[in-house]
Amino acid sequence: MKKITLIATGLVAVAIGAYLIAGNAQREDADTQGASNIKQLVHDFSTRKATAQSASITSSQLSLSEDGKTTKTYALPDNEFFLSIAPYMELTHPCATHSLTGCQGEMKGEEFSVTIHDSAGNSVMNKTLVQSQSNGFIDLWLPRDKTYSVTLEHEGKSAKSQISTFEKDDTCITTMQLG
Repeated sequence: MKKITLIATGLVAVAIGAYLIAGNAQREDADTQGASNIKQLVHDFSTRKATAQSASITSSQLSLSEDGKTTKTYALPDNEFFLSIAPYMELTHPCATHSLTGCQGEMKGEEFSVTIHDSAGNSVMNKTLVQSQSNGFIDLWLPRDKTYSVTLEHEGKSAKSQISTFEKDDTCITTMQLG
């Protein structure tokens, strides 16, 4: 009887071990693909290809709610910071945490020349042409823990701002008025 109990216990231990090893392998695979999956998910909500009752993004996580009661959160990449900028001429709204399902900028589908330099003078973007999305925002993924000078140009008008990508910094920039 003791042999049967020992064998059964051994089989259970092997099964649990195999389950845990398989689970770790799946998590490691998900972590490897996680950053590109999160970026794609954010893009899909920004471009309205995906919908939810609410979707917002802080400096560290994406939060989604399908029903308004339960929220799923996803960690953002450790080395990249999401920033969404809504350049404007006349209309804007105050914002700090970008709502992928609610924020609406004034200038939809417009082309901008974007220049971004870090505090050391290194160019991240140099007069790169970028089109704002249907929500009027320009989405960017920038290296974390830096300060940047951002210049937007559109039809002879420009806006310049200092932004940073540190923990707790804003992900929604609605203060860049073209003039």
